[in-house]
Amino acid sequence: MEEKLLFRALLFLLLSTSSVVAIWPERSPPVAVARRAALENGLGRTPQMGWNSWNHFACNINEDIIRQIADAMVDSGLAKLGYDYINIDDCWAAYDRDSQGNLVANPSTFPSGMKDLADYVHGKQLKLGVYGDAGSRTCSNNMPGSLGYEEQDAKSFASWGVDYLKYDNCNDQGLSPQPRYINMSKALTNSGRNIFFSLCEWGVNDPATWASSVGNSWRTTGDIQDNWASMTAIADANDKWASYAGPGGWNDPDMLEVGNGGMTTEEYRSHFSIWALVKAPLLIGCDIRSMSNDTKEILSNQNVIAVNQDKLGVQGKKVQQDGDQEVWAGPLSGGRIAVVLWNRGSDEASITASWSSIGLNASTIVDAHNLWTDEVTSSVQGELKETVDTHACKMFVLTPK
Repeated sequence: MEEKLLFRALLFLLLSTSSVVAIWPERSPPVAVARRAALENGLGRTPQMGWNSWNHFACNINEDIIRQIADAMVDSGLAKLGYDYINIDDCWAAYDRDSQGNLVANPSTFPSGMKDLADYVHGKQLKLGVYGDAGSRTCSNNMPGSLGYEEQDAKSFASWGVDYLKYDNCNDQGLSPQPRYINMSKALTNSGRNIFFSLCEWGVNDPATWASSVGNSWRTTGDIQDNWASMTAIADANDKWASYAGPGGWNDPDMLEVGNGGMTTEEYRSHFSIWALVKAPLLIGCDIRSMSNDTKEILSNQNVIAVNQDKLGVQGKKVQQDGDQEVWAGPLSGGRIAVVLWNRGSDEASITASWSSIGLNASTIVDAHNLWTDEVTSSVQGELKETVDTHACKMFVLTPK
């Protein structure tokens, strides 16, 4: 009881100014308790940003594509905005290990090997990520999994210069996920290289409740699909775990679909806004070599990225709902509040965020910065009311005066 009271007092001081109401600790279990045993590898102090091959390319990857993506990340200016991981998903490895039991790259698609590719990516001042599996074989092409080979594979990753491991959960041999993920976590710690550990267990065994001391992020949902229904359902499923996220470890509702063609520009803008607000990893999933201007504009919005990367590290959540009209909000450093007015309905609608819902005292006056238009409205008090198009959102940062 004393610990809980101490936590609430500390979090109140952290999240509140004279004008901010400390409503956030009411969610159970509280952030500080859930995050107390965080993995201390110094990584993931803010949600990871970068690119992953799966959503666009699936298994149709090779080393030339990865090199070109690294080039495009720099040439497009995205790297300067914080997108620094170039992550190769499933299908990079040969079907069998070598005679010493080591993982090896597929000689037909990655003939130069992973170390050479890592060196190229590092030469661009970027980081390389690879994919592995906590079972006997991977999910899509049956490349070798790391079950029973954790120490050996972690040393291979480290020797290649790998910076990030996405670790899937197929062909698990009926074994509990926790010990298998813990084994790889320990192996990475002992590998001699700091490697970001991304658990991809799909949220089946509620990893938010146990993974904070194991990895730097953990999937809370199944795989995202490039459509409105999938994206919105995944946002809802991830929301329940908001209190478990924090610096060093993040809830992961899967990678971004922005730019892959299955949603409208407004739907993608909503997708990006919500992912930023809830401190989800911002891992681009489209082909950035040929992205449209609209896609680049969404992915490059520095105002929205800043919400995702805010040093306070508190995941925003759904705080108000009236049918298809929703308000999502979360505290930021400096006593500010990030707010998304989200219209999930089929018609234009008026959405009002009341100060009591988002954590402000009724008398508080704020400047409201629209993050997509960059316009600032001064002296807003009591509520924020906007008309929002169908399947669209408006995103603001409110700064108390």
